[in-house]
Amino acid sequence: MNSNTKVLHAAKLVGGSLLLIGLIILSYSLYVSDSNMLAGVGVGTIVGAVFIFLMGIFFVATEEMLEKSFKGVAVIVKKERPYRRSFR
Repeated sequence: MNSNTKVLHAAKLVGGSLLLIGLIILSYSLYVSDSNMLAGVGVGTIVGAVFIFLMGIFFVATEEMLEKSFKGVAVIVKKERPYRRSFR
């Protein structure tokens, strides 16, 4: 569980910082500058931040499900007789 929280905190930190940077770039391009290209960079940064955060959440959830999943049934191998008799 400790490794899951580390990955979750890292995804939250990276996603949040990229989201903040993207919002700053987008608001600068809309209110201060008239550059449409800068608005695209801001929107792309925001979408990338959301994607990174969702992939982190997916990774943590997948790892948690694999830890709690059913591990299977032990297979017991029967010893077969070396010569089988035929009843014909």
